[in-house]
Amino acid sequence: MTRLIIWRHGNTDWNATGRVQGQTDVPLNDLGREQARAAAPVLAALRPDAIVASDLRRAADTAAALAALTGLPVRTDARLRERHFGQWQGLALTEAAERFPDEYARWRAGDPDPGAGIESLHDLGKRLGAAFQEAADLATGGTVVVTTHGGGARQGVGHLLGWDHTVLRSLGSLANCHWTELRHDDVRGWHLRAHNVGLITQPALTDAV
Repeated sequence: MTRLIIWRHGNTDWNATGRVQGQTDVPLNDLGREQARAAAPVLAALRPDAIVASDLRRAADTAAALAALTGLPVRTDARLRERHFGQWQGLALTEAAERFPDEYARWRAGDPDPGAGIESLHDLGKRLGAAFQEAADLATGGTVVVTTHGGGARQGVGHLLGWDHTVLRSLGSLANCHWTELRHDDVRGWHLRAHNVGLITQPALTDAV
């Protein structure tokens, strides 16, 4: 049985203000660093065999909190980056809605390829799913923690589980520093064991931010 823990990064100032991050390299804020420090002992108790993180600072620094407790190195993988939000990156969601009303309406409706240079859900899921599988292969039969981003986490999970994007829309967004647990065995393949697990109760944020 292989266990894959998919851990969203801690809070950033752009999370707090509703600004679209995408692949912009925004650092953790004080709250985000505290969230990572608080969650790390819980994940360390799972005795991970490997830690892999997006190379964006907010994810890599979240993973570093766990590495400090376990002594494990953090492997970085650029495929674990958040969805690329094209022309929206750096905008507040309200600004995106004003400047790109048609694309914003399609995005809100769940269009997998809404335009404005935004990465399609198909490409995102394929990218993250491949990275998740390779991370899991580092410790077959063990536990791997992957630190990534909200939108990417959901689509990558869907890719491994074989879920259509319309089904994934019913799965709530990961809160900052919360995680999803997947397990894999030779009979059932990948299956979902837990979702949005964490220590801190907070409002859910849209995947774009």
